[in-house]
Amino acid sequence: MGPSDLFQAFSKTVGDLRNRFLPPRPGGQEILLLAEALLSGQGEASDVAVARKFLAAYDGLTEENRLSFLALLDRQFGPDPERLERALTKFKDQPMAQAAREMHEAAESRREVLFRRINFSPGGTRGLLQMREDVLGNLPAHPELASVDADFKHLFASWFNRGFLVLRRIDWTTPANILEKIIRYEAVHEIATWDDLRRRLEPTDRRCFAFFHPAMQDEPLIFLQVALTTDLPVAIVPLLADNKNSIPPGKATYAVFYSISNCQVGLKGISLGDFLIKQVVEDLKREIPSLKTFITLSPVPGFLRWLTQERGKGASNYIAGGDKDVLALLDKPDWHLDATSASLLKPRLLSFVAAYLMAVRTESGKPIDPVARFHLGNGARLERIHWLSDLTPKGLRQAAGFMVNYLYEPDRIERNQESFAVHGEIVSSHAVRKYLRSDIQKRFPIPF
Repeated sequence: MGPSDLFQAFSKTVGDLRNRFLPPRPGGQEILLLAEALLSGQGEASDVAVARKFLAAYDGLTEENRLSFLALLDRQFGPDPERLERALTKFKDQPMAQAAREMHEAAESRREVLFRRINFSPGGTRGLLQMREDVLGNLPAHPELASVDADFKHLFASWFNRGFLVLRRIDWTTPANILEKIIRYEAVHEIATWDDLRRRLEPTDRRCFAFFHPAMQDEPLIFLQVALTTDLPVAIVPLLADNKNSIPPGKATYAVFYSISNCQVGLKGISLGDFLIKQVVEDLKREIPSLKTFITLSPVPGFLRWLTQERGKGASNYIAGGDKDVLALLDKPDWHLDATSASLLKPRLLSFVAAYLMAVRTESGKPIDPVARFHLGNGARLERIHWLSDLTPKGLRQAAGFMVNYLYEPDRIERNQESFAVHGEIVSSHAVRKYLRSDIQKRFPIPF
C-alpha cells in the first residue's frame, strides 16, 4: 500500500469517527467520569485506585446500563479525530517514517488506553474478560460493538500469548476451588460428581493439564484431559468407566486427549488450545518415554444437525432420495439398539460423516465441524472414524454416536498445519478416505 492509499484509508477512518462522535446518553455518569479520569493519566498509583473504583462501578451496573456503557465505548472512546486528522495531514505533506508512526499512534483508540489502565488494578484482567464476555453476548443484536470487541481481541492476543501462560498439572491434590472450576467448565464429557472427577485425576494413567495466567492464578483458562492406554481408543465409555483397571504409566504407548475445554468466554478467538496440546505432547514425551502415539478421541458435535438439514432439502448435494428413506430410521427411539436399523444405517452414516468432515466447508473453505477445524488447524491428521462410540444421550443427539481420532505426530505437525492453512488440505488416513463416496470426491475436489 503506497502513501496515497494509506492516506485515503485513514481519511475514511476519520470521516467515520466524526459521524460516530455523538454526545453521551443520559445515565451511567459515574462510570463515564471514572473512565475519563483513568484516561487523564494522573499517575500509576492514582490509576490503580481509580481502576478499582471503575471495576466496582461496572460490576454494579444493571444489564441495561452495561449495554449503554458498552455503546459509549463504541461512540466516544475511539481515536481522537482531531489528533488523527493532524497526523494525516502531516503524513500527506511529508510521508516519512516518523509521520507514519505518529499517524499509527493517533489511530489507537482511547478504548485501548482505557483497557490497559484498568488492567493496572488487581482483578483488572478478570474484569476486562467479563466486559468482553458482555460485549460478545450483545454483539449479535448490536453489531456496532464490533469495534470494541476488536480492541479487546487485539489486546488479549498480546496479554494471553504463550510466553505469559503457565502450564500446571491438575491432580487430586490441587486446591478445591480450582477443582470446582474444572467440574464447572468441562464442556465435552460432563463431570457429574466429585467421585467422577476423582476417577479422571487420581489414577496413575490419567493426566490433566491447564494453562493459567499470572494475573489469574486461581482461574484456569483452558484444560486438557489425557488417558494413558496400551491401545487405540475406539469408544468413550471404557475410558471413563468407574471400574476400569489403571495401568502403570511406563507401560502406556498411547496418550489419548479425550477432552479439551475453554474456561473463559472472554477469550473467544484467542488461540490457546493449539499451544496447550503441543506443550503437553512435549512434556509427556519427556515424562513417559514409552509413549509412541498422541491421539484424540473427539466428538463430532455438528454432524447430526447438518445431516438433518440435508435431509430436509428438496435436493441435497450429499444425500440421494433412497438414502433419505433409510435415514428416516434415525427418527426411531433407540434406533441404535435395533440390529436391523443399525445395519442399514451404518454404511450410509459412515459415508456421510466422512463427507461432513472432509467435503463440507465454510465460506472461507475450512471444515464446517468446529472440532475438525481446531485439530486439523493445529496440524493433526484425521485418523479414524468410529461407529457407535459415544452412546450417551449427548453423543447420540449431536453425532449419532460417532467419534473421531485425530493423530498428532510431532515430526509432522508443522507440515500438516501449513498444508491446511495454505492449501486447505485435510491430511487424512486411508481408513477415513475409504468411506468417502467417489461421486462426492468428483463433485467436490478435496485436497488430501
